[in-house]
Amino acid sequence: MTSAFAAGGDRRSLPVPDGLEGMRLDQAVSRLFGLSRTAAAVLIDAGDALVDGAVRPNSYKVKAGSWLEVTLPAPAAPPTVVPQAVPGLRVVYADDDIVVVDKPVGVAAHPSPGWTGPTVIGGLAAIGHRISTSGAAERQGVVHRLDVGTTGIMVVAKSEQAYSVLKRAFKYREVDKRYHAVVQGHLDPLRGTIDAPIDRHPHHDYRWAVVSGGKPSITHYDTIEAFPAASLADVRLETGRTHQIRVHFSTLRHPCVGDLTYGADPTLAARLGLSRQWLHARALSFLHPRTGDEVSFVSDYPDDLARALDILRD
Repeated sequence: MTSAFAAGGDRRSLPVPDGLEGMRLDQAVSRLFGLSRTAAAVLIDAGDALVDGAVRPNSYKVKAGSWLEVTLPAPAAPPTVVPQAVPGLRVVYADDDIVVVDKPVGVAAHPSPGWTGPTVIGGLAAIGHRISTSGAAERQGVVHRLDVGTTGIMVVAKSEQAYSVLKRAFKYREVDKRYHAVVQGHLDPLRGTIDAPIDRHPHHDYRWAVVSGGKPSITHYDTIEAFPAASLADVRLETGRTHQIRVHFSTLRHPCVGDLTYGADPTLAARLGLSRQWLHARALSFLHPRTGDEVSFVSDYPDDLARALDILRD
């Protein structure tokens, strides 16, 4: 079979670690090289992953110490930032170092492969904000992200100093990130902490899950208001994993209302008129990267989430 990635690919050779003993080959390649399961399967089918010099199927169970030779695909050119007006994107605060925005639904934080919709970075460029050049080309100035379907407060670095200081602050958990979420059912206890590691879902590329050996993930919550079918919770993130709040509450069997990806009841979502998860980045507090003063920002609920709350209260 002709290799799909032989030209210009990056060849890696290493023994299978003890911790991957008995794992499927596609899952092992995914874990070792940070690929999605689909990308790993394509690579294996193309003959670009050999176990002890032999081509094996995706389902092959690897053995610790076996020699794995993988030819990774050449990296794709990063998506470019295109200035594009973003309806509903509101600048809450801006100075020479930072710009704080209230992100509407349906907007990504930055360009990414496969995403053709609006982005926060493109929207800021369209209204004349110069963003830090630090970070990967498509993520310049981005120090944290919100899901496309999550609304609320987000800060972007404009100066290089701000990027460096804020990146460090997020990394070392020196930023207070508060979300409000409406979750199905009643939380027990009403106030608590979810401490469960998160990584890519073993079977679905577009989802994340609580898995053994995943990245440490900690979510604190406190019930604000309870309704017959759901609860409004204040959520504080200690870590910032992809889909963390959605995954953690789904694991408790209390998924965010409207979050069909993570097991929410479609009948309840329809009754509330929701086409996305009820999750909102409510508040953000941090030390200003230049002055050192604490700054805090709050975002009101957008119309779709406010309407859903009104229906729950009736």
